[in-house]
Amino acid sequence: MTTTSQNYQHWQIQQDDQKILWAYFDKKDATANSINNEVLQELESIIENANGASGLIIASKKKSGFIAGADLLYLSSLDNIPAMVDFIREGQRVLDKLANMTIPTVALIDGFCLGGGLELSLACRYRIVEDGEKTKLGLPEVLLGIHPGWGGTVRLPRVIRIQSALDMMMSGRTISGKAAAKIGLADIAVPRRDLVMAATDYIKRKPAVHKISKFDSILNASWIRPIIDRMARRQLRGKVNPEHYPAPYVVLDNWEQHGLEPIPQALEHEALSIQRLLEHPTAKNLLRVFLLRDELKSAAKQTETIIKHVHVIGAGTMGGDIAAWCALRGFEVTLQDREAKFIAPAIKRAAALFAKKHKKPIEARMTMDRLMVDVEGHGIARADIIIEAVFEDLKIKQDLFKSIEQQAKPTAILATNTSSFPLDEISQFMQQPDRLVGIHFFNPVAQMQLVEVVRGPKTNATIYQQAKGFVKSLDKLPLGVISTPGFLVNRALLPYLMESLTMVSEGVPLAVIDAAATNFGMPMGPIELSDTVGLDVCLLVAEHLNAYYPMNIPEKLRQLVAEKKLGRKTGSGFYTYVKGKPVKHEVNVAKGSEDLADRLILRMLNELAACMREGVVDSTDLADAGMIFGTGFAPFLGGPFNYAKTQGIAIIEQKLRTLQARYGDRFAPDAGWNALK
Repeated sequence: MTTTSQNYQHWQIQQDDQKILWAYFDKKDATANSINNEVLQELESIIENANGASGLIIASKKKSGFIAGADLLYLSSLDNIPAMVDFIREGQRVLDKLANMTIPTVALIDGFCLGGGLELSLACRYRIVEDGEKTKLGLPEVLLGIHPGWGGTVRLPRVIRIQSALDMMMSGRTISGKAAAKIGLADIAVPRRDLVMAATDYIKRKPAVHKISKFDSILNASWIRPIIDRMARRQLRGKVNPEHYPAPYVVLDNWEQHGLEPIPQALEHEALSIQRLLEHPTAKNLLRVFLLRDELKSAAKQTETIIKHVHVIGAGTMGGDIAAWCALRGFEVTLQDREAKFIAPAIKRAAALFAKKHKKPIEARMTMDRLMVDVEGHGIARADIIIEAVFEDLKIKQDLFKSIEQQAKPTAILATNTSSFPLDEISQFMQQPDRLVGIHFFNPVAQMQLVEVVRGPKTNATIYQQAKGFVKSLDKLPLGVISTPGFLVNRALLPYLMESLTMVSEGVPLAVIDAAATNFGMPMGPIELSDTVGLDVCLLVAEHLNAYYPMNIPEKLRQLVAEKKLGRKTGSGFYTYVKGKPVKHEVNVAKGSEDLADRLILRMLNELAACMREGVVDSTDLADAGMIFGTGFAPFLGGPFNYAKTQGIAIIEQKLRTLQARYGDRFAPDAGWNALK
């Protein structure tokens, strides 16, 4: 190949001896390709200067993938909606130029192809994809409170059947390269070694452009669209509240009302509806959530310490699942408990996880080979990090770490998964207490993104940073917190749960309490959440934190635990469970639900204000990130402090004083609010 003379910052242009123009996207100063205005301007120049070429192939020079989508940092820097809409229209214009090229065009997709990246590929005549597991295609814009805006809503229904198109646009779900080829989104899926040959072949042969079948095209007809729209809307309402997340409903509106209008008109409707969504607070808040995720990741700087071997002590639900996740992420893992019979259930769960995550049995077996049973604890001496996940008993933990530090190599990180004990209490009898750090996972480990990384007054700063880097390498989000009882998430969550149980003792129906929370935007009601966590765990944490932060622990909780009715895991708790689902009786949730929601949410917010006063986390942004990713706090609200600021701190304090007068001093506004005004 020969390199052409054009000078681009983000693209490398080459022309082969068959006059095929290869445009390699290699965004400057970035590990992944994303599209900003500069990238679009350069792409337009490439399109305009392609005269004389026999074809254009767009590929990526990045090992990380094809294109991650629009540059969201760039988008967030556009501090007004008109500027954002101009960026969207510019993308539409440039990609429409690509779509109207007279020469054949190919998107050569290897790795992730998301959002604007997939829209760019849809503007190409052909799409060739790599057939491995790492190649993912999707339109995740709905997760940011908007919908595809560079022609995705216009072109996708013309390429694949409408059921698949709506599902991708309304859910943000990604699909593999093989699945994309199966539904017609990609023309062909081939092994990586055959990508170049396949792309070149499509340029030379110029096969017919893929379109939906005549039968599937009927589903886009004006007379049937309203029927499909009603069915899809009914299913959607069971999953998503349109007041909280309007974007998927707008996708349906656009398709039902404008269908397959000529592309210029359809693009105009797409831009106008995106503008309306950008004016809705959900879009702003979900973009904030995305940037908070990046902030957590960026706080975990790379360290020189290389961790290869993880040793986990305690093979219960948490310890066993931590060990399995570490093995899944490529680490060598030894798992220790008193006897092999206590480790067996963890190995069984791990096998199920590996089978679910790996499509090929051989890959699942290779992962299982990295997870080794170690009753005697031989792995302690050679581990790079040792994670304790035994029962929440202070003396057991103290004795364990006193023993571990004598056996571990000097460079090993010593970590506890405690959910409540301050590190100074655990390290009381250690010779080097500065080696201890907290790495607090949440249950279920495979699903929960957040991990609290806890530093005590004596924790070595380098070890603390190494622990953050380790958590990031697990594809988790590390949140730095100081070692106070309950840290951040459990401390803020417990008053919320205890308030819900107080309501139960007042005679408020369980379903009414849960509905008050879910109507507010929480993913699960507090009663069902308590049952899911385990009532024994709730009581244990409540009794421990009660010594530091006095609270009323409802007698009903103690009674259910004494009766061994521990929630979902025993089939009975506050609710009765059938096939793992709670039996709930329909009730009128409207009456008094706002007061109930305030009682629940403001108990949580008030405790978070106390956490800020004590410096448990470094900023309200990090506190918001912790509660969103650690508890599922309504993402569309942007986090509890973002919600409080939107409402007005003075209004939050006034509501707390009203509740204090009505229900008691547990609602007295914390002094921490003063610094947040």
